[in-house]
Amino acid sequence: MQINKKMSEKTNIRIGVSIGDLNGVGLEVVMKTFADERMLDFCTPVLFASNKVIAFGKKQFGIDFTYNGIVHLNSIIDHKINVMNIWRELPPIQLGVPTPESGQCALDSLSAAVAALKEGLVDVLVTAPINKKNIQSESFHFPGHTDYLAQELEGDSLMFMVSDELRVGLLTDHLPLKDVVKNLSQELVEKKIRLMEASLRMDFGVIRPKIAVLGINPHCGDQGVIGNEEEKIIHPVVQKLYKEGILVFGTYSADSFFVSDYKHFDAVIAPYHDQGLIPFKMMSFGKGVNFTAGLSKIRTSPDHGTAYAIADRGIADESSFRQAVYTAIDIFRRRTENEELIANALDVNSLDKGFLSKEKGD
Repeated sequence: MQINKKMSEKTNIRIGVSIGDLNGVGLEVVMKTFADERMLDFCTPVLFASNKVIAFGKKQFGIDFTYNGIVHLNSIIDHKINVMNIWRELPPIQLGVPTPESGQCALDSLSAAVAALKEGLVDVLVTAPINKKNIQSESFHFPGHTDYLAQELEGDSLMFMVSDELRVGLLTDHLPLKDVVKNLSQELVEKKIRLMEASLRMDFGVIRPKIAVLGINPHCGDQGVIGNEEEKIIHPVVQKLYKEGILVFGTYSADSFFVSDYKHFDAVIAPYHDQGLIPFKMMSFGKGVNFTAGLSKIRTSPDHGTAYAIADRGIADESSFRQAVYTAIDIFRRRTENEELIANALDVNSLDKGFLSKEKGD
């Protein structure tokens, strides 16, 4: 039996990068990340922007940045920074000021990067921050990257914040607080827990994940005194999945869970955005990554937004964006390794069947 060369050992993983809102810190953190030539030892960045945008960034932030400008993705040079030119002229850049033009440019970059991802011309996608208001258009009417990617890519999405210390997923992500309860259902809870459990195994190599589920009400409703969503919606799903063999526990009261209980679990799932992200960012800000789990392709992003207030000062910290690149690469390699194991197992089974058929013929 011939074993294919391991894709999991691939050293030129192509990182598609959408540049985000040009008036925020996205351009700065992207350029700072890949200006470190050591990054090119294990990946090939493809920035969806333009030569003129990069020239602006070099001058504005004083970054030494050597790159290969291209107009076709078949011109990518591995282990070099590649800039895919999607604009001929320099877009109007006003650092620190959200504008309709910067929103449109963010969408242009994201759309081009996602198209390349879907076609297999880049292996993973890392997105710089967007402004959720100025990116809205006829072709983009979503509350963020996660929902847009769920439409564009195969699979169901889970917003999954990950760091070395903590992993937090969300049952509902970018919803007004007043809409959280009416969007909560047993079907949603079950789908999101299953997505988290599968991602922990497939993307993070956790063999038997332990998952905690937070309650939505203060003190998990205190047995119905302060709300009954835990009893009516969440608990039946937790019990069902536990009986199936999924190690899911809860509900836990969010006001005390992050003191120490979280250390006993591989991940925690929270009913709404701030309930999960406030403790995550308190513990992991600058080291955390936003990963869109459950999709056929890999997308990560830093744990911060556009940070307009510091966009023209050259002081943005690229640590989270760099970690988003590392995380995307790690997940790509782990998924590829799993696919190889499955393929090789199928090859062995086919070989065994061939031997058995031959023996019967003899």
